[in-house]
Amino acid sequence: MQTIDFIVFAVFTLGVVFFGCSFYRKGGSADDFAHAGHSLPGWVVGMSIFATYVSSISYIGYPGKAFAADWNAFVFSLSIPLAAFVAARYFVPFYRFSGSVSAYAFLEDKFGRWARLYASACYLLTQVARMGSILYLLAMPMHILMGWDMVAVIIATCACVIVYSMLGGLKAVIWADAIQGFILIGGALLCLGILLFSMPEGPMQVFSLAVDGTPAALGGVAHCANKFSLGSFGASLTESTFWVCLVYGIFINLQNYGIDQNYVQRYHTAKSLRDARFSVLFGGWLFIPSSALFFLIGTALYAYYASGAAPLPAEIQSQPDYVFPYFIVSSLPVGLRGLLIASIFAAGMSTVSTSVTSAATVILTDYVKPLLYKRGERREERGERNVERGEWKEEGGERDEERGHLKILRLSSIVVGVLGGATAIAMLGVKSIIDAWWILSSVFSGGMLGLFLLGIMPRRIGHRAALAGCLAGISVIAWVSLAPTLNLPGPHLHEYLAIVVGTTTIFVVGFLATAISRKP
Repeated sequence: MQTIDFIVFAVFTLGVVFFGCSFYRKGGSADDFAHAGHSLPGWVVGMSIFATYVSSISYIGYPGKAFAADWNAFVFSLSIPLAAFVAARYFVPFYRFSGSVSAYAFLEDKFGRWARLYASACYLLTQVARMGSILYLLAMPMHILMGWDMVAVIIATCACVIVYSMLGGLKAVIWADAIQGFILIGGALLCLGILLFSMPEGPMQVFSLAVDGTPAALGGVAHCANKFSLGSFGASLTESTFWVCLVYGIFINLQNYGIDQNYVQRYHTAKSLRDARFSVLFGGWLFIPSSALFFLIGTALYAYYASGAAPLPAEIQSQPDYVFPYFIVSSLPVGLRGLLIASIFAAGMSTVSTSVTSAATVILTDYVKPLLYKRGERREERGERNVERGEWKEEGGERDEERGHLKILRLSSIVVGVLGGATAIAMLGVKSIIDAWWILSSVFSGGMLGLFLLGIMPRRIGHRAALAGCLAGISVIAWVSLAPTLNLPGPHLHEYLAIVVGTTTIFVVGFLATAISRKP
């Protein structure tokens, strides 16, 4: 990396950190940290939702997928409009009027404390896995560019994100996301333009090579007759077909919008219900052309190297996620390399900061506050007895309580960030990070969308029936995820379908158990 590239990258990264820290207020409250005082405009929240979707998983993983195979993973994006419509119509007003910033508080009202703890634990596991995937992809280009140790890069990046997330709270995260969203789109468009106009026979050669295929040009890449294929339309449930990806996308996006703290917390930050609804639709629809842009970059990379425009080392061919960073290093002019790496960091830092802030909020609202509330009740009982003896002394107050909550949020941010960094280090050597992330998110979600659907049903579902559904769902998810590895008997399903069968099992078993228990 040239000096100017490093300066561009360093200025951008440090600028984001200082910008986030600028939102720090000594007299800030936990309310400001958790939902920005309900004061943000809809387009800013929408850009933040979009930037949360476009992490470094999209920025590097999608081009790697398209380079090695086809556009099958793009089907995931096609499911977003349905989920965004349902969220804007039903989920946003539901949470705006729920009275709690936690996405899981109403589950406790419906089914008891165990339901809230189950859903929040699934969420925390998912976010730690997500942070690990993203931090790994942030470290990769720096390793290729300058030979820096990936573990050191992960630790340094994690520290930067923790600092501005911890000090600035959700308002800093959302405004930083909005700015980073524009930067990452601009960087991707610039890179695609350079790829198209670097082809020996002009931009249209990308499409001709992608459609016709060049099996002899790239020996390390699986040949695909049509790189724009969305996958097989067959009925197989053991492969990543069009239908498997579409159903996976519908379930995972309904879960994102319906019970993911990342999104639910943003519904509360908008200054009105109308702005909140607009943000959901705006962020979701903007992701579709953006994800197509990243897949087109991957296809253009395939055509670029297949045409002989530049050599591609064999060790890079066997690691598709490395191809885009390698192109940035070897083919972009000085200055633009720093800008592209900065845009990759923009994509990753926005999502990691979101996960840090939302996970810290869940820890406070779902774990710490209930414990403090019980202690407060015992302290109040002791205080009443002291009043009778004339020994009562008022301690603290609302201000002290707010300060305590804010300290817990910031401490939780550090803990979650460290866990995410440790997960990233454990992921070193993964061949396809997008496959790893999709499988982990499908399994760790625990089918909690099914529990959410049971909770919002007009018909009252018994807490024992919901518990039975969860136990059945966990068993099914374990079977789907472990059966291929352990060679268990019976039909095997693709790992993407773990969230589908888990959610369906929880909902169906909970509903039927309630119906049976109410029979005379």
